[in-house]
Amino acid sequence: MDMKKRIHLELRNRTPSDVRELVLDNCRSVEGKIEGLTAEFVNLEFLSLINVGLISVSNLPKLGKLKKLELSDNRISGGLDALAEKLPNLTHLNLSGNKLKDISTLEPLKKLDNLKSLDLFNCEVTNLDDYRESVFKLLPQLTYLDGYDIEDGEASDSDGEVDGDGVDDEEDEGSSGLKV
Repeated sequence: MDMKKRIHLELRNRTPSDVRELVLDNCRSVEGKIEGLTAEFVNLEFLSLINVGLISVSNLPKLGKLKKLELSDNRISGGLDALAEKLPNLTHLNLSGNKLKDISTLEPLKKLDNLKSLDLFNCEVTNLDDYRESVFKLLPQLTYLDGYDIEDGEASDSDGEVDGDGVDDEEDEGSSGLKV
């Protein structure tokens, strides 16, 4: 199914401004570009475009409220400046499984002041020496890279926020040794 048709189906007789989450995973993009998504989605906070064959995000509309963007398993190799220009409030970005090779391609993400979590798992860039140090240095606003903070502490499942109770969850088990 192509992306425009999928967006129409996902609307389910709502107007674009009513939509807060839009999941378009596994639909087809034409020529590797986003299509059918417009700036009318003014309240969109979560957008998922996993495995849709994207090679570019250049024609992404301005989405001022978007906080989470899933772009994993596409063919994006650069052009991330569109994200910085059009998604000023982005906090979570998943680019895992794309064709990103160099730290320099991540440079435009410096402009995303609110970006807290970036996932680059299965991108060639992760094979570079000092990859983690370089990305944290380039993007000082980041809290998590590939699900871990700068000290290799794992992000909790709750929205990438650390639970901070200081209790090792392993000790919370009952005497049976099973998690409850």
